[in-house]
This record gives sequence, C-alpha cells and structure tokens, in this order.
Amino acid sequence: MNSSVTTSPVTIIGAGLGGLTLARVLHVNGIVSTVYEAEASPSARAQGGMLDIHDFNGQLALQAAGLVDEFHRLILEGREATRLVDRDGTVLFDKADDGTGGRPEVQRGELRQLLLDSLPPGTVHWGHKVSGTRALGGGRHEVTFAGGGSVVTDLLVGADGAWSRVRPLLSAATPEYTGMSCVEVYLHDADTRHPAGAKVVGGGALLVLAPGQGFVTHRERGSNLHTYVMLARPQEWFADIDFTDSAAAIARIAREFEGWAPELTALITDADTAPLLRHFAALHAEHRWERVPGVTLIGDAAHVAAPNGEGANLAMLDGAELAQALAAHPDDIETALTDYERAMFPRSAETADEGTELYALMFGDDTPHGLISMFTGEERGD
Repeated sequence: MNSSVTTSPVTIIGAGLGGLTLARVLHVNGIVSTVYEAEASPSARAQGGMLDIHDFNGQLALQAAGLVDEFHRLILEGREATRLVDRDGTVLFDKADDGTGGRPEVQRGELRQLLLDSLPPGTVHWGHKVSGTRALGGGRHEVTFAGGGSVVTDLLVGADGAWSRVRPLLSAATPEYTGMSCVEVYLHDADTRHPAGAKVVGGGALLVLAPGQGFVTHRERGSNLHTYVMLARPQEWFADIDFTDSAAAIARIAREFEGWAPELTALITDADTAPLLRHFAALHAEHRWERVPGVTLIGDAAHVAAPNGEGANLAMLDGAELAQALAAHPDDIETALTDYERAMFPRSAETADEGTELYALMFGDDTPHGLISMFTGEERGD
C-alpha cells in the first residue's frame, strides 16, 4: 500500500452485510462509493453460520438492492423448523418448516458473497485496517490506514461493527459485556458421522435451555451442525479455561451440562472443530448521538446488541435506508443523514429491548416455559 491520500465522495468502513448493502443500493441509484475492509480478502476468515432473513427488514433491504431472485436461490429449504427439547431429551415443542414462514435461512458467507458479486469491480479495498479518523471541517473527514495511506471523504459511514473506529467521531459510548458468552463448535456431515446428533437436532434449529445456560444448534448446508453453547458467566470464568487446549476446554465446558441427555452433550463433546469463544457485548439500547456533519453509523457500529436474530437484518436495512435517503437528497447530505437517523434510532432501541426480553425468556428462571408460551401463542395467532 502506498502513502498517498485518496479522495472519495462516499467512504464506507467495513465490508460486512450492512456496508455491502449500503454500497449496493447506492450503486443501484447511480451513486459511487468505496468500501474499505480490514480483512485481507473475502475468504480471510469464516463468515459465521446461518441467518434468518426477515420479511419485514432484511428482505426489504434485498428488494432495494435488486437481489431478491438471487437471494431466493441461497435459501436452505426446511431450515425454519424449530425444536425445543428439555435437558433429558424430551421434545417440548416441534414445528416443521411448511414453507410459509417469513424468515428463510441462508448461510451468512453465501449472502455476503452475493452482495460482493453485485458490486462493480474495485469497490471493496481489502487489507485496509483503520488506524485513525479525524474531522477536517465542513463535513469532510480523513481516515488513515495501518499499512499507510489515507482517504479524505465528503461522507464517512462506519459499518465496522461493535468496536467501530468511526464511532468516536460521534459518540464516546463503548459496548459493555452483557454477562452472556457462547462457545461455538461444529459437527461435520452429521447425518453420516453423528447420526444421534442429527436426529435430535432435526431439520432446522434446536434449542435446549436452562437458567443461565443452554444450546442453540442450527443445521447448516451439508448436514453440518453448528452449536452455540450459551453460558451466563463472568468473563473471568472463561479466562481460567485454556482454549488453546481444545480437548480440555471442551471437557470443561461440558461439565456445566452434567446430567443432560447424552445425545445433547455429544453436540459439544463430539465436536469436529476447536471451540471458539465469543463474549457478547452491547451498547445501551437508547444509544444515539447528535448530528455531526458528514458522518454516520450503520449496523453494530450504531446499535450492537446481544445476538437476537436481528443484527444482520437491521444492518442491511440500515444500509438500504441510508442509501435511499442519499438518493432522495443527492445535493443535501445532512438532510439525508437526518432522515436516516430519525428512523434508525427508535427502530434499533425497540429491537434491543425486544432482544433483552427474549434472553429473559430463553435463559431466565422460568425457561423454557415462557418461550414455549411465546411459540404456542404465535401458533394461535395471538
């Protein structure tokens, strides 16, 4: 990378789903943008598991992006099935995917690649890790990169996730630990290699819940089972576990589930991958900022919350709505940003509050009964 200064009218930091949706909808509306991403390439790391893309937010973004038909080709049929099982293996709730649901499942990496392929060549600049940002006045900003070089832009959009390097231009807030973490593991080719696990999970998602802990497992492409082992423990508790020793770490995590049915604990102990620890951090539900000329945030950079099924959907909708606002006000960036933020702030706050309520149902003292009531209430149309 050279040390030159580049100029760009619209600069997006982060090539996640939100940033790429923003770039795509801008492109559809004839607006050129440049995306800078810290990762070295599209395949630099695994892109996570399944996403349910909702008809009231994520799918609306894909409509604005003109990618609905392509999206439908990514859908994994049957994965909206949901099964809730007690710790002893008793099935408490089991709903098949009849094809009428509004939350079809896709692989995150495949959806990201779809968005990447929809952009003009050269839109995304890989290997650009942000080292600093500063206001230049008049709504313009400069972004510098760790490997050298910088860009000066009329509009800077932080789409760079929970630990955004753009957010400090707008807000001093930083995410705080929610008290919940997860350990991710995979069983590969489960129908053949792990038939007991494949049977208990079924065709879609499995939930096994207890106060402060549980499993959430998804059946992914190729009959791979992706398990999120959820634990409400202090970060210090996890720090005492040596995750570089996979066997010992898995054994320690599995001890938290002693007495659970063996076909359930096997989702951990038979893992084909090293355990991956993720701590969940969140901004305050009401996080917002005063309008600062020439800069804004989308997705987790703006409103990261504990995972609740809405993060990717909200990021994509943020990106699409920001692009549409800019297209509606091509000569007035500030009006566009004001319109975008006016809709985004209450939407993200409401979703964060709903997520907190969902976690209480899933991991509170009354679990899983409150969640079953929610499921059956939805079945009745309540």
